[in-house]
Amino acid sequence: MKVISLINMKGGVGKTTLSTNICHCLSKRNDKKVLLIDIDPQFNATQCLFTGEEYIQHLTENKDTIISVFEERRNIASSVDGLSERKSKEFKDISPVCVNNNFYILPGHLELYRIEMAAGTGKENRLKRYIQEIATKINFDFIIIDTPPTPSIWMTSALIASDYYLIPVKPDPISYTGIDLLKTIVDNKKEAFDLKIKCIGLVFTMVEREDSIVYKGALSKIKSGEWKNYKYRKYLPKRTDVAKYQLNKSFILDRDDTSLNKALVGIVDELIERIEKDEKI
Repeated sequence: MKVISLINMKGGVGKTTLSTNICHCLSKRNDKKVLLIDIDPQFNATQCLFTGEEYIQHLTENKDTIISVFEERRNIASSVDGLSERKSKEFKDISPVCVNNNFYILPGHLELYRIEMAAGTGKENRLKRYIQEIATKINFDFIIIDTPPTPSIWMTSALIASDYYLIPVKPDPISYTGIDLLKTIVDNKKEAFDLKIKCIGLVFTMVEREDSIVYKGALSKIKSGEWKNYKYRKYLPKRTDVAKYQLNKSFILDRDDTSLNKALVGIVDELIERIEKDEKI
């Protein structure tokens, strides 16, 4: 089992699109058992896999979300279900939702913002412990963690729990210049928590045209620096209607878009290839 966090310091780079579609491709095309963990308080990945009605029903029935991993027993005023008591649960009792035969999700929750989780309290290790426990119940091949686009205790928790991190990058100067800062933050966490996590690559997303000045500039910048060996061969093309399709619980592989399908498959194949290569080192 490999645990991979998708991280970037900037929002709007296609991170959630990549997270959800990597999971779907791994489960459908590669026949891998996959768990998606939504640890972003904005819970966009969850909204791609649940309709509004389904999600409200999920909460109404007190089914598990990422909150179950971190929250201790207390009364809380919820924006969804009013005043209620949430009880801390044993990790073995926290159940992800089965999207299809091979694809599971532990949904996110807006109330994650309310949880007090100061650094150094030990709570940052809870996600790793949960993953270790769930792996004894379900034989996952991959666990993908969709993280918030800011340095936070939630990003730290994801890094602690992960074997690798993958960076989605939009080919604009603001997005790709921030990856050096991101690496510094990850390196600091590696030192602070004695982590072995490795960068498994960098994927360009939301590329409008391969021959555009913006894309060529980003490509030149990456190839000339320390990231040149991290860039994936394929990139994810920009499609203005991807977000609309995702909200209808549709995935890239379900669409009649050959170039987009090939791009995703190429990214997933290279992800597996890079992991297999790393395991041989």
